[in-house]
Amino acid sequence: MAESNYGTGRRKCAIARVWITQGEGNISINGRDFKEYLGRPVLEILVKSPLVALQMDGRFDVKATCKGGGMAGQAGAVRLGISRALLQYDETLRKELRGHGFLTRDSRVKERKKYGRKKARRGFQFVKR
Repeated sequence: MAESNYGTGRRKCAIARVWITQGEGNISINGRDFKEYLGRPVLEILVKSPLVALQMDGRFDVKATCKGGGMAGQAGAVRLGISRALLQYDETLRKELRGHGFLTRDSRVKERKKYGRKKARRGFQFVKR
């Protein structure tokens, strides 16, 4: 088997473990084709964006396992995982990946609900009479 490179990606509550190996551009998430798994073209573009930006679209096979979160969070996590794996493959890609914003972890998570409130910040509806 060819040498593989690993990267961990996280976004919201989703965690993706990503391995890239030299191949013909197959991407699988949790054992399924990524187009079938994600189901939305926007998320497919998001996942492929690091490879497309570096003109490496058909050069690597990507195998990812995701846990937690929803589809958008998992897609963002896979994107970060691919970027980190590419960095492990070739350190000279750092400047270009950083320039496109692929190495920045999107740390936004849902704010916790507080007591005395309906949601995190929204209060209960006030009735004057």
